[in-house]
Amino acid sequence: MRAESIVLAIAGAFFGLIVGWILGTQQAGPPRGPAAAAAQASSMPAGQAAQPRAVDEGQVQALRAAAEREPQNAQPRVQLGNIFFDAERYEDAVTWYTQAIAINPRDPDVITDLGVSYYYLNRPDEALAQFDKSLAVDPNHGKTMLNQGIVRAFGKQDLEGAAASWQKLVETAPASPEGQAAKRALDSLKSAHPNLGGGTPAGNPKTD
Repeated sequence: MRAESIVLAIAGAFFGLIVGWILGTQQAGPPRGPAAAAAQASSMPAGQAAQPRAVDEGQVQALRAAAEREPQNAQPRVQLGNIFFDAERYEDAVTWYTQAIAINPRDPDVITDLGVSYYYLNRPDEALAQFDKSLAVDPNHGKTMLNQGIVRAFGKQDLEGAAASWQKLVETAPASPEGQAAKRALDSLKSAHPNLGGGTPAGNPKTD
């Protein structure tokens, strides 16, 4: 999963504490290649975004060749998607992530990356559809739930739905970086909208 694949929430003052959250993969296993994101959980000041990375055309050509040689290998396609995502070439990222998922449809990280790419293309319904697919594979995938809440809030103006996504994340993984980000978002959201639903108050996650 891309380090940049948590959507940047910059569309409302009461979401200020979630602005700039950029979470990387915490998958176990071998590195996915030179384009894979390192495991990390970092933040940036509100309103400050990472600059798109330049595309290494030599690397792209090598990965394209690898993809052609190995039609059943998802990894070169994932790496191409990652490269174009980092360069903010989201249409290209969608193309390669889609091809990777056609080969391996049960990778929630890549499915979530595809969803985030759709969101950046102003296609929130398609983003949410991908998040549903990711959660069908892994119902407790934290980065998917965090992104789902952000896209519901900012892409669909569905604050109740956003609160539900974040509440579930707080309940299932309260100590994780994603769970902590979701709790901050919930606290800010409920402070601005005291009558909003979303289940158990953010400060009191379920323990059973």
